[in-house]
Amino acid sequence: MNKSLALAHFQTSFQFITHQNERFSYLEGAYLALIGGCDWVQLRMKGATDEEVEPIARKLKLACEGAGATFILDDRVELVKKLQIDGVHLGKNDMPVDEARKFLGDEFIIGGTANTFNDIRRLHEQGADYIGCGPFRYTTTKEKLSPVLGIEGYRQIIEKMRENKISLPMVAIGGLTPDDIDPLAELGIGVAMSGTILNAENPVTMTRQIHDKCFGLFMENLNHFFENQ
Repeated sequence: MNKSLALAHFQTSFQFITHQNERFSYLEGAYLALIGGCDWVQLRMKGATDEEVEPIARKLKLACEGAGATFILDDRVELVKKLQIDGVHLGKNDMPVDEARKFLGDEFIIGGTANTFNDIRRLHEQGADYIGCGPFRYTTTKEKLSPVLGIEGYRQIIEKMRENKISLPMVAIGGLTPDDIDPLAELGIGVAMSGTILNAENPVTMTRQIHDKCFGLFMENLNHFFENQ
C-alpha cells in the first residue's frame, strides 16, 4: 500500500497486533481480523527466528494486499525490505528509528513504541511515522511491561505534544477493550488490540464492531471540524 495513503487511512482504522493462543495461530488470528474489516495488521512474533517468521509474513502480506490492509512487521527491518512489506514497528530495545530509516528509505512506514513524552520526542526527532503508546492497562500479551498509563497518562502526554508542537499519529496499546475507544478518541488517539479480538466468542464480529466504531468516531470528529471552520 502507498505510504501516504496508508498513513492518511491510519486515523480511520484500528491496528490488530497478532498473538497466538490455544484457539488460533498467528496467521489464523490475522485472517479473522482481516475478514472482520481490520485494515492495519502488525505481525508480532517475539522469540521466533526470521526463518519461522518469513513464511507466515509472506502469506499475511498476500492476505493484506487482497484485503487492502496495511501490513506492518514487528522489529525485523531486514525482512521488511526483503519482502517489501509496508513497514516496520520498532520497540524500545529494537533498532533505532533513524538507523532503520537509513536502511529502508523514505517509502517504508516506521512506527515506534513509547511509554513517556520523552520517548515520543526522541521518536519524532528520529523520523518515526506513527507512535504505539502504552500500555493503557496491564496485559498478558507482552512481556517486560512498561509502567501503565491509564487515560490520564495519555492526556498528559498529548498536552506535552501540543506544547512542543509535535504532531504524530498515535495508537494506544495494552489491554484495551471496546469501552476504551471513546475516551481515547476524544484525545485524538486510535487503538491497537490483540487479546480483545482473539479471546472474543466471535473474533470476526468483534473486529467488525471495533472497526465500525472507530470509523464512525473519525467521521463524527471530521464533521465537527468542518462545522467549526
